[in-house]
Amino acid sequence: MARESLTGSRIRERRVMQGIKQADLARTIGISASYLNLIEHNRRRIGGKLLLDIAGALEVEPQALTEGAEAALLGVLGEAAQAANLTAQDAQLAEAFAGRFPGWAEALAASQRRVAALERTVESLSDRMAHDPYLADSMHELLTTAAAVRSTAEILAGDAGLEREWQDRFHNNLDADSRRLAQSAQSLVGYLEQGKGTTTGGKSPQEEVEAYLAAQDYHFPQLEVQSATVRIEDVLRGQGPALSEAALFILRGVLEQVRDDAQLLALEDVQSAVDSQGASPVALARQFAVPVAVMLRRLAALPSLGAGLVVCDRSGTVIFRKSVDGFSVPRFDSCCPLWPLFAALAAPGVVLRERVGQLGRGQMQFDAFATTELAPAHDYNVPVPARGVMLLLPAPAGDASQPVRAVGATCRICPQDKCYARREPSIMKG
Repeated sequence: MARESLTGSRIRERRVMQGIKQADLARTIGISASYLNLIEHNRRRIGGKLLLDIAGALEVEPQALTEGAEAALLGVLGEAAQAANLTAQDAQLAEAFAGRFPGWAEALAASQRRVAALERTVESLSDRMAHDPYLADSMHELLTTAAAVRSTAEILAGDAGLEREWQDRFHNNLDADSRRLAQSAQSLVGYLEQGKGTTTGGKSPQEEVEAYLAAQDYHFPQLEVQSATVRIEDVLRGQGPALSEAALFILRGVLEQVRDDAQLLALEDVQSAVDSQGASPVALARQFAVPVAVMLRRLAALPSLGAGLVVCDRSGTVIFRKSVDGFSVPRFDSCCPLWPLFAALAAPGVVLRERVGQLGRGQMQFDAFATTELAPAHDYNVPVPARGVMLLLPAPAGDASQPVRAVGATCRICPQDKCYARREPSIMKG
């Protein structure tokens, strides 16, 4: 049902919410109650002065009656419908529901946003608790120290004839272990809450690099200048927060890749080509005579596309990620093996294209383009370094022309019941 055809429903809802009788509103605006009844049941179109009079009587803006719910609200209601596996016919009633019951629509939308936020928190915590080495070491330290405290306390409590000298020794040990336990707990809490403040302690080098790149919006104008004199150190000199040596090593590699790609292909030329003919990586790579992997990285660097990028090495370890809303890439856990990224590693020279959607509430769909980039051979019988590169472009809204492969983020938080690639049980309930 079109938005403008629901104006009557919104008038009725506003009137009821304010406790105004239909006859009283009709008298105020100078029409009969029967005609107002037809309007409220969407059997008469309304506009012009009559609409202004009704809006004035209800003390609302005319747009609130004609436009109804905001687009953002309708979008969230659509996500809720998808999460509840409603039929397409039922999902299309979101506008009617928002128009007739705006209060309930806002409540449902708020609940949906809350669920989505909690699920993102579960993803992040599950990822960190499963494979974060710093967290694992901290938990081991806590458990070891707690065991030492308990053991010493049992000795002191269970042996009344313990000599004074040994009692003093055990008391000293108990004091030292208790302090160490408190310090370890405080350090762990600070690490888990580091996202709420400005502290960077406990971050892995990869996380340091990702935070730095995100702060720069993955864009470095100095490196986009097509000149051989561009120096990575000049870019790093004004980096802001101090990075660890390991993070600087990783960051130099990323920036060198950006500089090399910029020398091959200017970002402005890529944007012009995308505006004129669309974002087809293979066609664009052929047009500019560059490898497809280079084109995937250049497209990911265009702010207008809102694309994501994931790069892994031959082992399948993710070494670079540019996040995009709707597609989760775990930081510590192993990624879903069904991603086209990993299939591309098994087929060097082939460019894969597949529409994917991660399982979970509010599933978004992406056109994934993946290929393998081989480094030049340095010697005989020496393995050639290879990288898998995957570009994620948000699929056009309402486009059902491509079949969608359901993939996960990682097995621990994937709700798919039957998956031939599952490595461990999921903690999520469908």
